[in-house]
Amino acid sequence: MKALLTNYRQSPRKVRLVADLIRGKSIAQAKAALKYLPKKSSPAIERLLDSAVANARSRGIGPENLIVGKITVDKGTVMRRYRPFARGRAGSVRKTMSIVNLELAMAKPKAAKKANIAKPTAKKGDETK
Repeated sequence: MKALLTNYRQSPRKVRLVADLIRGKSIAQAKAALKYLPKKSSPAIERLLDSAVANARSRGIGPENLIVGKITVDKGTVMRRYRPFARGRAGSVRKTMSIVNLELAMAKPKAAKKANIAKPTAKKGDETK
């Protein structure tokens, strides 16, 4: 239940903002967050999430009991471009790409809440020998 997005043309620092937002959320919560987030990388990460869900479905696992377990954004290749600067000089412009790795995990079942039963506590002078 993994999906990989390589050579995404945006800097990793900007993509990590979106990745941190959906880490640990359920699939439905993550899709809702990505749908209304005004960031450039939101649609790309939403497609990556859809791809990971499709990979899970091919293994026979439904999306209702999955969460975004691990999502990492690493630095990819760097395109170097040159542009003119003052006094006849040229300066390099680095355009960094991102590699996004997404892994889905099974959601842990929530345990039923236990009744809050007060236990009798021993007072300081009530010790028996």
